[in-house]
Amino acid sequence: MEGNHYILGVDIGGTSISVGAVPTGGGPVIGMRSMPTDAHEGGEFVFNRIVNMVRDILTDEAHREHFRQEDVIGIGLGSPGPLDRRMGVVFETINLGWSNFPLRDEIAEKLGLEAELDNDANAATLGEWWQGAARGFDHVLGVTIGTGIGGGIVLAGEVYHGASDVAAEFGHMTIDSAGRKCGCGNHGCLEAYASGPAIAARAVEGIEAGATSLMLGMVHGDLKLITAEKVFEAIIAGDRYANEVMLETARLLGVGLANLINILNPGIVVLSGGVTRAGDHLLVPLRKEIEQRAFVRASESCRVCIGELGDMAGVIGAAAIFHIARLGPL
Repeated sequence: MEGNHYILGVDIGGTSISVGAVPTGGGPVIGMRSMPTDAHEGGEFVFNRIVNMVRDILTDEAHREHFRQEDVIGIGLGSPGPLDRRMGVVFETINLGWSNFPLRDEIAEKLGLEAELDNDANAATLGEWWQGAARGFDHVLGVTIGTGIGGGIVLAGEVYHGASDVAAEFGHMTIDSAGRKCGCGNHGCLEAYASGPAIAARAVEGIEAGATSLMLGMVHGDLKLITAEKVFEAIIAGDRYANEVMLETARLLGVGLANLINILNPGIVVLSGGVTRAGDHLLVPLRKEIEQRAFVRASESCRVCIGELGDMAGVIGAAAIFHIARLGPL
């Protein structure tokens, strides 16, 4: 290829959809934009929102100094799963209203561009490896902690997918066999304790049981309005109970991550997603828990950090997915 070319990265989440143009040789994302997923409107609505966002970035005159529509060579899609990247099909995403949906081919046909599909957490991990916190590492674990908990494994620049594209579903490791019911139908999954909605649910349960918290006033007594973000705000305001909720969250995540570190011996674990906005309130006790549980040689050789790319990780990684599939290694 001659001249500058770009790949559009599309990061599809249960809460928001982000799109941006990524140079094939790496570099800053151009035209980055995000919109609410509004998945309650249904699967067709979500699909059309993706199409309209891509069309918007392709036709936006404000980007003409960077790229023309003909400079865009394809689209990388990062979607919740389970999915089959070879077929380009999303099997079941209850939150998005898709079932056996050929997302890759539908997007390609609608927009007239070649497309590639992978798991959204794989994309975020690959993005951090290519241009973020995991640059230079050969053994990378990515953990996304938001509406759910997902994961990705990157080994020497390649995503590890497993036998049927369901590798690295870290959120569904069992940490308590008789524990909380998870949305997947199992009991005791990490996601049922440490995802954003689970943090909020645990906080509400404590307040209902009599815990005193500033959160009650923050939501004017309406416990349905308590979110993980409210827990973080209460911690900053000095709420002792909210801090206890976060410490327990860090402990539970530490149990899960120590298991992964002992099994996979990564050089770095990169955390991303909305829950990481808690910063050191999460990270410090999480690292301590890992040090207590993982083998010394495994934990000492592993850096645990929050990603550098923020909301751009999934977009950059989605573009990387297309690059690897169509252009070769990064």
